[in-house]
Amino acid sequence: MPPESDVFDSVITEIADYAVNYDPSSELALETARLCLMDSIGCALLAMDYPACTKLLGPEVEGTIVPSGARVPGTRYMLDPVKAAFDTGAAIRWLDFNDTLLAAEWGHPSDNFGAILAIADHLSRKSRLDSSRQISVNEVLKYAIRAYEIQGVLALQNSFNRVGIDHVILVKIASTAVATAMLGGDVRQVENAVSNAWLDATLRTYRHAPNTGSRKSWAAGDALARAVRFAQNAIKGEMGYPSALSAPDWGFQDVWFKGEEITLERELDAYVMENILFKVSFPAEFHAQTAVEAAFELHSQTASRLDEIDEIVITSQESALRIIDKTGPLNNPADRDHCIQYMTAIGLLKGSLTADDYEDDVAGDPRVDELRSKMVMKHDQRFSDEYLDADKRSIANAVQVRFKDGSSTENVTVEYPIGHRRRREDAKPLLVEKFRANVATQLDDERVERLTELFGDQAAVGAMAVDDLMDMLVPSAE
Repeated sequence: MPPESDVFDSVITEIADYAVNYDPSSELALETARLCLMDSIGCALLAMDYPACTKLLGPEVEGTIVPSGARVPGTRYMLDPVKAAFDTGAAIRWLDFNDTLLAAEWGHPSDNFGAILAIADHLSRKSRLDSSRQISVNEVLKYAIRAYEIQGVLALQNSFNRVGIDHVILVKIASTAVATAMLGGDVRQVENAVSNAWLDATLRTYRHAPNTGSRKSWAAGDALARAVRFAQNAIKGEMGYPSALSAPDWGFQDVWFKGEEITLERELDAYVMENILFKVSFPAEFHAQTAVEAAFELHSQTASRLDEIDEIVITSQESALRIIDKTGPLNNPADRDHCIQYMTAIGLLKGSLTADDYEDDVAGDPRVDELRSKMVMKHDQRFSDEYLDADKRSIANAVQVRFKDGSSTENVTVEYPIGHRRRREDAKPLLVEKFRANVATQLDDERVERLTELFGDQAAVGAMAVDDLMDMLVPSAE
């Protein structure tokens, strides 16, 4: 029996054991992981059109090329795994178009691909030098299932946002665990690494008025870089902190949760991957997705009657009211893509919503703020209850437009967004088209078709070496 000081908190141990020893076998989870990887790559390539993102990418010292490093999708960079994890994670997350999990805590499990791809690409390239086995895409999918599960199950009952902590702490914990395992770490080394990640909480300040800013788009990348660093340190023998969660006074639980225990609501398996939420047709904070769908439905009834509108009623869940209900000035794209009123206004005006609609030229249309000024937010307790119901996990919103003459539209209610598991079959062909359109912004037609065909074949893409896939994502020289 090891001395008490060497026994890690049970949550840390359970995460470490799962990261090292679990072998995913669920066909649904593996198929969904393929779609998640495809979608994340598409999101990263689309972000290359936005200078606010690309200015942050590349080596810390200009011109540096790392032998057997890791590529960043949509670029020609070959970076060390720490910076590659930052860059890839920031690109995937930049436009708020990647997948989502909603529970007591929120988050975007596909953020973890930033670390997983960086480590896998690096290891696969190193293996070519000594003629050993390359890392396959199927292995990447299995590591993704583990990372999604760790992040998501921690989110089911533990609300970090309520104490002011940003949800990227869960990305950091999940990617730290998985990256350490990928580097060959044993359970104790993963425990050491993960305990360090728990000590690294970050405030949510940059996600809320009056300080909403672009850090929310690279916060996941920052968490991923830290995760890879913790993993590398643990492999070198860096110590851990066994009671990082439970230590009296100075542990995570006492400092942040006022003594409340961090829990894992369910046994770690493949639940999160199987139930992930995709952003299929437009980039919008997920609590607003169904409101935007309702606005699209109402567009034809309202676009020609904007001057006649008296009031717009949006009925929502408690989480949306708490984090994306915003009035007053919206200062930048990061502010606008987390405002349910802004997104709904664009949907009513245009019947569509793209990443460009968050930019200044669209936001400067006076009709947008005019519509926002007429919006009233209401809470429906059923929406909130079913949002947390494990068998439903709905994300419901309703939108009704009322006119000055006393008439009104139907109160359009959408319970489940197109990316929900209950609508997965409807979403699949749309996800493929989303991917095709996104990668076409950076790659030639031939490669777009090759990639689309590849991701349509589970066995073919799974058998591919990950560094070969990453090489396919390098844009042609201009």
